[in-house]
Amino acid sequence: ALTVRFITRRFIGDYDPTLEMIYRHVAVIDGEMVHFEILDTAGQEEDSLQIEEKIKWGDGFAVVYSVTDRCSFDEVMRLCFLINHLHASPKRSGGAEQPPVVIVGNKKDLQFDRMVSTEDGENLSKALKIPFYEIS
Repeated sequence: ALTVRFITRRFIGDYDPTLEMIYRHVAVIDGEMVHFEILDTAGQEEDSLQIEEKIKWGDGFAVVYSVTDRCSFDEVMRLCFLINHLHASPKRSGGAEQPPVVIVGNKKDLQFDRMVSTEDGENLSKALKIPFYEIS
């Protein structure tokens, strides 16, 4: 839903979060046309090889968790370390330069169902030295 909102500027309420999709989008950022290919993994990877291949594919990452799901938050650190490790590999072209990564806490409007505090997200962000945003 987050990806669809970014591309269409509309919230799609009827969305299947288990479908993996690649979205293509063009946007003007700082006066420059940028072509995006966004892989929405939907968090359904069953083995580490699948997730590693998807991480190797990417040039930038938004690691998204739900503030209403503690387990999704608990995966953030593991995913950020995996991104860092795989992109630091000497086999990867371009050397050891790290891709941009942000941590995103989603569903902040669901305050009564919240299981992860804003402070938890901010603390993880500071520990990993990665920008953090909460959105809904």
